[in-house]
Formats: sequence, C-alpha cells, structure tokens
Amino acid sequence: MRRDHLIALRPWEAPEVTSWGRLAMNAVDRRPGALSLDGSWHFQLLPSPMGCSGEWTRTEVPGTWTTQSGDDLPQYTNAQMPWGEFPPASPAANPTGIYERSVDIPAEWAGRRIVLQVGAAESVLLVHVNGKPVGISKDSHLAAEFDLSDVVRPGDPATVRFTVVKWSDASHIEDQDQWWHAGITRSVLLYATDPLHLADVTVRARRDGRLRVDCQVRDAAGPLPRGWYVTGALEDQLLAQDTEFDRFNAEDMRVSDFLGEARLRVTVENVWPWTAETPELYDLTVRLHRADGTVADTSHHRVGFRDVEIRGRDLLVNGERVYIRGVNRHDFHPLTGRTVTADDMRADLVVMKRFGFNAIRTAHYPNDPALYDLADELGFYVVDEANIESHDHAHEIADDPRYLPAFVDRVSRMVLRDKNHPSVIIWSLGNESDYGANHDAAAGWVRRHDPTRPIQYEGAAKLDWADPTTASDIVCPMYAPIEDCVAHARSGKQTMPLIQCEYSHAMGNSNGTLADTWAAIESTPGLQGGFIWEFWDHGILQRVNDGRPAGRGGAGLYEHGVAAPGHRWAYGGDFGETIHDGAFIADGVVFPDRTPKPVMYEHREIAAPVRLSYDQGVLLVHNRQHFRDLEWLAAEWRLVLADGTTVTAPAELPDVLPGESAAVPLPFSVPEGESWLTLRVVTADDEAWAPLGTEVCLPQVRLGEAVADPTPEPASGPAVTLDADALLIHPLLTSAPVLSLWRAPTDNDELGGMAARWRDWGLDELVRKVVDVREEDSRVVVVAEYATGAGPVRHEQVFTPVAGGLRVEESAELPEGLDDVARVGTVFETVAGLDVLDWYGQGPWESYPDRSTGAPVGHHSLPVDELFTPYLRPQESGGRHGVRRFTLSAPDATGLTVELGTPGQVSVNRYRAEDLAAAAHHDELVPRPGCVVHLDAAHRGLGTASCGPDTTAEYLVAPGTHRWAWTLRVL
Repeated sequence: MRRDHLIALRPWEAPEVTSWGRLAMNAVDRRPGALSLDGSWHFQLLPSPMGCSGEWTRTEVPGTWTTQSGDDLPQYTNAQMPWGEFPPASPAANPTGIYERSVDIPAEWAGRRIVLQVGAAESVLLVHVNGKPVGISKDSHLAAEFDLSDVVRPGDPATVRFTVVKWSDASHIEDQDQWWHAGITRSVLLYATDPLHLADVTVRARRDGRLRVDCQVRDAAGPLPRGWYVTGALEDQLLAQDTEFDRFNAEDMRVSDFLGEARLRVTVENVWPWTAETPELYDLTVRLHRADGTVADTSHHRVGFRDVEIRGRDLLVNGERVYIRGVNRHDFHPLTGRTVTADDMRADLVVMKRFGFNAIRTAHYPNDPALYDLADELGFYVVDEANIESHDHAHEIADDPRYLPAFVDRVSRMVLRDKNHPSVIIWSLGNESDYGANHDAAAGWVRRHDPTRPIQYEGAAKLDWADPTTASDIVCPMYAPIEDCVAHARSGKQTMPLIQCEYSHAMGNSNGTLADTWAAIESTPGLQGGFIWEFWDHGILQRVNDGRPAGRGGAGLYEHGVAAPGHRWAYGGDFGETIHDGAFIADGVVFPDRTPKPVMYEHREIAAPVRLSYDQGVLLVHNRQHFRDLEWLAAEWRLVLADGTTVTAPAELPDVLPGESAAVPLPFSVPEGESWLTLRVVTADDEAWAPLGTEVCLPQVRLGEAVADPTPEPASGPAVTLDADALLIHPLLTSAPVLSLWRAPTDNDELGGMAARWRDWGLDELVRKVVDVREEDSRVVVVAEYATGAGPVRHEQVFTPVAGGLRVEESAELPEGLDDVARVGTVFETVAGLDVLDWYGQGPWESYPDRSTGAPVGHHSLPVDELFTPYLRPQESGGRHGVRRFTLSAPDATGLTVELGTPGQVSVNRYRAEDLAAAAHHDELVPRPGCVVHLDAAHRGLGTASCGPDTTAEYLVAPGTHRWAWTLRVL
C-alpha cells in the first residue's frame, strides 16, 4: 500500500483493515527514557473525517475531547449502539479530532531508530509527520507504534499530526457498557533505539525457580549482523545462555537473516513465589550486545515466579486452589473520562486491596500498562480481556470473516504486550460477543503462543457448562443464580472450574445475598468465586447550569460521593442524548470519587483473612488465606454488652497456617444477657497498600443470647392524645406514626419489576380509613384499613402509657395478593433539631436484611445527615439492620429514644420516600428540617435484580399477619 492511499482508503469503513504502518506489538517497555509528548496540543474538532478545517484551539493530551471541548459530549449506552447503522457502517455525522504539535527531535538520536508511540486513541488513528502519512491504527485500548526514522531528522523540529475519527467499523466491536468518548486517551511518547534492537522479550518463570527468557532481535538496517549476543541478570545472578539455541539462531542464520532469536535460562534456588497474597518480584535485566561486546539495547522486567494451571475442575495458582474474589474495572475518571494516571490506578487498587478483593477483570479491554505493573506489585490476579464486544450485533459479527482480522489482532496484541506480567493468570477473548469462528481463531493463536495460561470467554460456554470442547477453559457465566451453580457442581458433569465473570450487580443500593452466595461457593467444590460488576459508578461531574462536563477544573468539587452545589453526577441522558441507557452506568462498589459504598464493608468481611467461630464455649480463629500466615496482622478484642458497655483487650493472633484454625482462650468471661465479641484486625506493619494500623476486618461472634425484656407495664405517663383522624399527637413528632408498605424504589426494584407492582397496588399512595377507635383500660386502640389493588390491609395500633413514655404495639394483616411488598412497618417524622443518632445494633454503615454481614453489632453514633447514602439516582438508602434501640438528640441532649421489642430495620434521614422517588439527581432534593423515621418489622432484601438474581425467598416480605412493638420515650 502506498502512503498516498492512506486517506483515500477511508479506514474507518474497512473492517478488514486493522492497521497500516503500525509496528508489531511487543513486551519491551520503552517508557523509561522516552520523550513525553503529553501536554497542550493544537486541536480542532470537525463534524466528519471529510469536513473542512476550522479554527485551532488547545486541548490536553492525553484526554478525551468529550470532556474538554463541549462540542461533542459523552454518551452512555449499554448494549445498543448509539446510532442505527449496521456493521460495518458508521454514521455520516462522525466527529473527528485533529491534533497537531511541533517536537524537537534530539540531535543525539542521529543514526538511531526513532519510534512514535500513541498509548491509545478512540477509535481510529491516522498519523502524519512532517506532512507525510505514517500509518493508521484501530483498537482504542492498545498502543500503536510507528517508525519515524525515514520522515524526521535528528536536530530538526518535526510536525506531528493525528487525525482521530470517533466512529468506525471498529465501533461495532467496542460496544462496551460504558460512556462513549473520543480522543487520545493515553500518553504519547517518542523514543529511540539502536538499529540493532530487542524486538520482543518473553519471560517464563516457574514457581520452582526455573526461568526462561526468549529474545527476538531485529536490525532496522536490514539483515542481522553476525556475532551479536544476549546476556541477562536476575538481581545479581547471571542467566546462562542456551548455547545450542543461540548458535542456531544468532550465528547460523538458518532461521532468518531478519529476525534473530536467543534464549537465556537459570534456576533460582530458594525462590520466593509470586501470589496475590505474597507478590514477590525479582529485577531482570536483558542486554543485547554487538559483536564487540558493546550494549545495543536493554530491557528491564519485574519477574514473578508462579505457575497457573487447571487441574480437573480447579484453577490452581502455585498448586493451590484459590478463591477468586474479583471485581470488574474500567479505566474511568469523573473529570477526564477514559484518561487515568498511574496515581489514579494505584488509588483504585489500594481501595480494592483494603476491601478484600484479590482479582481484577479488565472489563472489557486491556487497561493502561501501568495497571499491570501495579497489579504485579500490590498483588492481584488479573483476567486480561481483549477489546472485543459486539453486543448490539453480536451474533452477526462472531462469524463475519470481515471482522476475523480484528478479533485475532486485538487478542494477539494484548497477549504480546502483557505476557510477562505474573499478575495476568487468564486471557479473556472479550465480552458479550456471542460465539463464533472468530473467537476460535483468536483462541487458537493464544494457545500456540502462550500455553502457560488458560483462556476464558463467557459466550463460548454459556450454552453448555459441561462442554470441554469450546474456546474457554473456564466456565465463566454472568449472573447465574447460585443455586444453578451449586447444582452444576454437584451434577457429576462439571469438567471445568466455574468462576463467574460477572455476578452481584452493584447498581444503586444493591448486592443483596452476597454473603449467602459466598457461603455456597466456599461449601461447594468446583465453585471458585467470580467478579462483582463493577468497581466504579461512572458518574461524570456535570455543571448543572449548562449541562457540560466540569472537566479537569472540577477537582475538589466532590467529596464522600457527593457533588458540590451547582454540580451533579451525570449519567445516561444528562448530556441531551436521545439514545442512552440512563443510570445503568452507575453500578459500582465505589462512587465516582472512589468513596466506598456500604457494600464494600460487606465484601471486606466476606473476604476477610481472619474469621471467628464460637460454639459450646470454644473460640476458634480461622486463617482464610491461601499462602500467608497471620504474622502481618495485629488485633484487639472488643466485647459489646447490651447495656451500652464496650470493653477492649489486646489480642495475640495464634500461629496458624493458611487454611487452618486454632482455638484461643476467651479474652473475657461470658456475661449474662446479649454480648458480642469482635476481633478488630489491623496491619501490623506498613504494607504496599496500607500503612501500619489500617483496619483489615472486624470478625464478630455472639457470646451470650439476649434476654427478653419484660413488656412495660402500664404506668402513669403522658396521656394518649389523638387528633380528629385518630392519629397520635406527640410533642416531638410533626407527623404521626402510620403504616408503611413502600420504599423509594431501588434500581433493582425498578429494573426487576417490583416497583411497578407496588405502584399498581397503590402502596406508594396508601389511603388510611379509620375503622375503630376504643379505650381499653389505660390503652387506646386504633384500627385502620388501607385499600390496595390486591385487597385491604388491616392495621392496628395499641397505645399504652408506660413509665417515661409510650408503648406502641402494632399489627398489619396483608392479603394473599400482597405477596412481595417492600416493607411492613411504621413511619413518622420528628421536629427539627434532632441531628444525632445513637443506636445499638448493626453498623456503623448502612445494612439491610440480605446485606448485613459487614456491619457488626455495637453501639454506634452518627450525625443524621451522614446516615443517608447518596446513590447516584436517589432511592431507598441509609437503613440499619438489627437495631435494638436508638436515640435522636439535639445539642442540648433533649430528644427521644425508641426501644424496639425485637431487632428491626430502622432508617433515619431527611427525606420521605416520595421525595426520593421523585428525584432523578441529588441536586433536586430538598432536605426536610426534621427526621423521617422508619421502623420496620420486615424489610425486603435488596437482591441484585437490575442485572442478575433477585433476593432469595427468605428475604421477601410475605402476606399474612405481621406484629411489632416499640416504646417511645422523651429524653
């Protein structure tokens, strides 16, 4: 192909063309010593690739123009394409960015090979240098390199121009569940090598200490010179050359006079193997020498000695069956879109590590190279996923031969780039692209090139989990009900490990039954875990006044998950787009500013390295790790008593091997009544991801059972006063206690269909009709009826004055038609000024019936305004499970106390359910001056039905008679 055909080719319309002029991918890291071209570039945005040139502005590289220019804004779709053209066509309205800058080519690069590297460009990149076409590249998430040696002169300036076309045939296989952006999203650099250079280095390091390094050598000047050789050193240990291999390839030249090969070997004695728990790394240096011994090229690597294999239905790391406690991760930032820094990525991984995650799936494309360096260093198992998702046209494209080159190109280049990272333990062929010949072709290339790692692909195994003949070595379904997974593992037909590539969808207030899922995984051989969807809520910080992204200048305009006044977290539809998928982009375990959601504490306890159990006076400490003992941890005992007392004592963790348990003496005598023993576990020294004293987990066991409090006897107290509607009048309540059967629908409620049923039944607008009011001795009985679409609900309240307050006994009779309501309980509102909640129950963070493992029982206190969880779309939030009693108080210590007859679900915040349900964003909410208080005898579980299984039957609110009681006292 001639250079002058570069533009005439219209590469954005040719799926069989994946690149031109682009150099082969390799694993030699050229970032050290390179000349960075990041910074301010001249820029103009055209309406299409064939548009006329306009005015030049400035833009930052790397960066997305969708978060910088304001003329082409982000758009979110999940499965559907953002326009209607069928593959391989793209729309005529096709934003195209032109980038240009001058760069001084160092004079000392004379006689050297000069290479331009563009870290990533979305979606088609055309490169011109000094007015000459250099090459093109597709694949928005891998680097493209171009040899500029013939078009630049060392010592002279050069003009670099990039043309980036937003939409193309490639967009049809980049249809991932994320924002559509455009631009140059990763760093651009220029580097130089000797003409004789290392073209690639492949490192294979086994856990027994065997190390093999295969090197490929090229000479830009033409045939390889005679006499070159390669040396290597691991730390201070020299690597031996494979003499026969070297002579055959470097001297004899029978293989090729263009590409030479050399191999180095060594066996390291007493090697420290690499695992996610013990990420031991060794420094490797490979040097390419000319015949006179001078060094022509050098490559540095961080080596981890480890083995990955599948044995039967188990995935093994260093011979051990490991649980994959994973999370899916996109490259994301709330200000810069797809562009993230190494510091951003480190912060991501540190948060993951602190909350018990040990694995990452790079959903759904290869991540920035820095992420893999960090995963090697900090310790993560990585499923490296190719940039292939044809969601909207998956069936057609999977077998379309026009897309065959793209499938093989994207998978092979990912493997070539990332093969030397010990953190990468599995290759993924992509995501949600059906299954066809294109996948098999890509899998065949991987198996030939890298037999040391398994391959996974959800689409290959979804029709038959027991079929061992597909392209996937692992059964990796999405959102499979745990009962189906257990049944498969027990069927006798399982042939491969089952590790869900996505499970427990974290959209809004979600992730119910996570603990139940893991209890089933840990008790069922053949099940090994999975990856939560996903890490981030992809909210983009938006200026409310003009609807534009806040851009890089928005730093500091958010905190603790909340956007500053005048700003909000934008999701699909907020930038004026008509084709979008709404808040489905807000489905992470952290908010857009990386603030952990409450589910993170749930996961932390489920994945905790230390657990406790207590039975018949025997207290056991369990080491739940695979490779590490407990010496890296320190701990403290805490005893919580029902009377408000908390006692602490130092704890000495036993010497217990991974996977084993040890009995320890009780640190306290067991008192009468309810008591809870917690082990607060922290880091004993500085870790790469946590300083000394960082909290790791809070395992807890119950020591003593609660003794039922006697029902308060009627006593002199405030008289029961009712208004004309038979509603309680109380000096601290602005809205009387009434029946509540509804909650502001969560995303799971809406997308799972429950919210529609509740609205059809009229639960969101209950109308109360008083049936009977009577006095019985000192008690007042009020019977009311609420009409619903499934029949009437009878509600009875019995008010009894007791010492210092009022006891309320309630019952609600739900007809059979109301077979799944949100809650059954009481709601009332308080006067203003009661701004602090103290409670005895689970906490301190939010918890619900099917998501409460991470909230230990204790005595907790928080300002009311901190109880509410600001999920991106307002919804039910801020609940606390297992509450026994609570106090709402003002600064002068006045207020009220509520004692529950049995532990219940309680929420206290500034919003009525209808306030939350009516708002699309938090900037639309107006806090009420007092507190809205819910006391629930039963509260529906959260589940994960927005994309996955709903909560299980035990967490549903069933029809029939529900009874609950509570006592209200004035402080």
